[in-house]
Amino acid sequence: MSFVVDASLVASWLLPDEKAPETEALLSRVTIEPPLASDLLRHELRSLVLTAVRRGRVSDQFPAWAFRRFAELMIQNAGSGDDNAVLELAMTHNLSTYDASYLALARHRELPLATLDRRLAKAARREHVEILGPEER
Repeated sequence: MSFVVDASLVASWLLPDEKAPETEALLSRVTIEPPLASDLLRHELRSLVLTAVRRGRVSDQFPAWAFRRFAELMIQNAGSGDDNAVLELAMTHNLSTYDASYLALARHRELPLATLDRRLAKAARREHVEILGPEER
């Protein structure tokens, strides 16, 4: 079964100082079960990578490598989602609309959500969406 992945999880696959055994286990599933994501994933990753460069966590050459690697992950763009569902989830669970878009996608497609974001994981559990990764407990 496929799964929905958010920016926090994908960042752990790209940023060298965020790797963890739990996230690497999910990465190994990508070739068999390409994940889905909201269309804002690329924008969020751009911001995360730029911030990492600005803070000296990675070199100036890192962004080119990171987005080549991101393309290799074959994450399927599932679009922007239903506006009403995203806003309803954001309001109900006090989430950003960015995070709510991943939850709305997972709920709509009835797929697990892979995230490192504790608030998002908590909201997903309340919505009866399965969590993958370190936050699944």
